[in-house]
Amino acid sequence: MITSSNIISCNFSLPLKPRFSLSTSSIPPPKSLIPPPLNSIFRPKPSKTSSFLIKQNKVHLQLRRSSLNTEKTPQNPPVISSTSEEKELLGDGGGSGGGGGGEERDWTTSFLLFAFWAGLMYYVFFLAPNQTPTTDMYFLKKLLNLKGDDGFVMNQVLVSEWYIMGLWPLVYSMLLIPTARSSKSKIPVWPFVVLSCFGGAYALIPYFILWNPPAPPVEESELRKWPLNFLESKLTAGVTMAVGLAIVVYAFSSGGDVWKEFYQYFQGSKFIHVMSIDFSLLSTFAPFWVYNDMTARGGKSSWLLPLSVIPLVGPALYLLLRPSLSVAPTTPKPTSDEK
Repeated sequence: MITSSNIISCNFSLPLKPRFSLSTSSIPPPKSLIPPPLNSIFRPKPSKTSSFLIKQNKVHLQLRRSSLNTEKTPQNPPVISSTSEEKELLGDGGGSGGGGGGEERDWTTSFLLFAFWAGLMYYVFFLAPNQTPTTDMYFLKKLLNLKGDDGFVMNQVLVSEWYIMGLWPLVYSMLLIPTARSSKSKIPVWPFVVLSCFGGAYALIPYFILWNPPAPPVEESELRKWPLNFLESKLTAGVTMAVGLAIVVYAFSSGGDVWKEFYQYFQGSKFIHVMSIDFSLLSTFAPFWVYNDMTARGGKSSWLLPLSVIPLVGPALYLLLRPSLSVAPTTPKPTSDEK
């Protein structure tokens, strides 16, 4: 009879286990009955912005690592190719000997001056008063000495202005030639100066529009030839100054009634109206060209610049006291042995 449930064999005892167990600990309970943990309930769901920031941080970390790697590994320096514009700025290959060869001209001032000149010419031809055309023709003949003595006394201020207008072209010739010539254009100044003898400032303003400084250098041989030997002469400047001062004194020696009569002529006569505007324009532009000529001669006698605002007398005084024009050094011609 076997009294125990243990089987003894080879001094080992093994307990007998039943085939079926009634314990329920190994059977998992249904999922629906298990309460979820608290951290899963209150955990915030990742939003789109947070996920984007995480991705961006990863990208920054990758870039940081790549930059550290590139710093450790030496690289060849970048090759910089110099373009033609950079060469011009640095002065490489500058074939032009004069300064400012690559500069482009600013046409703003020329455009504004052209607009002013166009409006001025429109006013002269279409809007200026023209109430006494017959009287204008009579005055013109009297001033040109084409009419004999008929007993009519010309206005003293009108006569003075007429003769001053004859001196202005000479003054502008001495100011514009040679220091206001254009080295960057082929437009000469002398045709406009010649036309100013008939058209005054109306003929000079087109050259002011086309003027393109600086002036070319002057050689010593030019100063000995016409017209520079005449325009640079102190005798010419002295005679111009003396005649201009005498005309101004003659005009201001007249009484107040003469000036009132001249003002009445200015309001109705187209000839006197246009000539008076011409006189005002020439007086207005003169200080600028005095300054330009003064700069070309080294900037000396600068105290004469404020005096140039005095019509005719101021520019004439500057022409009398201005320094001589500096001559450009001439290169000697090569001899036959040097060739």
